[in-house]
Amino acid sequence: MRRFLPAAAGAVLVSLLLWYLWSAARPPGTAPRETLSVNQTLGGSAAPGYLRADKPRRFSFPADHGPHPGFRNEWWYFTGNLQAADGRRFGYQLTFFKTALTPAAVARASAWGTNEVYMAHFAITDVAGKRFRFAERFSRAALGLAGAGGDPLAVRLEDWTMLQNSARPWGVTLSAAEPDAALHLNLVSLKPEVLNGAGGLSRKSAAAGNASYYYSIPRMATSGTVRVGKERFAVSGLSWLDREWSTSALERDQVGWDWFALQLDDGRDLMFYRLRRGDGSSDPFSGGTLVTADGRSRALKREDVQLEVVEWWESPADGARYPSLWRLRVPSERIALEIVPRLAGQELLTGFRYWEGAVAARGLEGSPGGSGYLEMTGYAGAPADKTGTVAR
Repeated sequence: MRRFLPAAAGAVLVSLLLWYLWSAARPPGTAPRETLSVNQTLGGSAAPGYLRADKPRRFSFPADHGPHPGFRNEWWYFTGNLQAADGRRFGYQLTFFKTALTPAAVARASAWGTNEVYMAHFAITDVAGKRFRFAERFSRAALGLAGAGGDPLAVRLEDWTMLQNSARPWGVTLSAAEPDAALHLNLVSLKPEVLNGAGGLSRKSAAAGNASYYYSIPRMATSGTVRVGKERFAVSGLSWLDREWSTSALERDQVGWDWFALQLDDGRDLMFYRLRRGDGSSDPFSGGTLVTADGRSRALKREDVQLEVVEWWESPADGARYPSLWRLRVPSERIALEIVPRLAGQELLTGFRYWEGAVAARGLEGSPGGSGYLEMTGYAGAPADKTGTVAR
């Protein structure tokens, strides 16, 4: 649910590309002077001709791991918690976003011509080193610069890649490198694909067609190498894949979301997203999925999950405030957790500014604990929340 991409696709991507050119010259670690807000980016309606997620569909794997032409937005979203032999912990994110500028490809004489643009985010959290590194790239789907498809499936943006290496169980190899960070990981599914929402149709609001097709692979065994600075580590752990495609937009009063993807120590997995409205309340279309240890799933409604913000973290870039300690409960499943970032400052100062990073899930009241990832959007530039305690 959480990976909504631009509604006014052409204008937004032009804005992002201009932002990218400007940001390349700004000092590292400083906030951009202006970023695209969630509502500004995702508001509006799509041009005629795009396909819409407006009814249930039959999913087919591994075919549905590949691209879905005709929809405006699609993404492959990998996150994970990893550990070296000496106990050193890392989190990572590697995400590929595809946006179609027109409903269908148009024949063009130029080799530069395309109706698709790609964006990718790469981040590594070095817990012991107390360092969060991130990078952002854009490219058109032309001249071999970016693309998705093939058998076996390949998704790429320049030399950042996701390459399928097995069909059943589904497995991929992830590679990304920047001067101060890199990863090369092999992932293999430990559970089958889980359909979120109503059989994979995830509704965002009551508006017709305002929905996505959404599935996850909540547990993927992961091994490989991570480099931070000049140090290289052999690592292993668990990853989570989120996949969505849609032609959808947020409603005017849906200003952001909080997304939790948690792998519990008893083998269960929990995904929950809270859509936030302008007055701070949870939108009725918030929801999630609980996956049992053997891969069975149960849809969760907003009312099934209790969320409480206990503390806040203030961004040193410009004072934006994000929750830094959550309490999450699913009473019907006897789940009670404290969600704590493994590093407070996992904020991506990109064209879409948001907080996303590795978290620990501490069990309360006899509940199992675990690890996972948390994404929070719509906080930068929002009115200051005076409740709670600011965590420095």
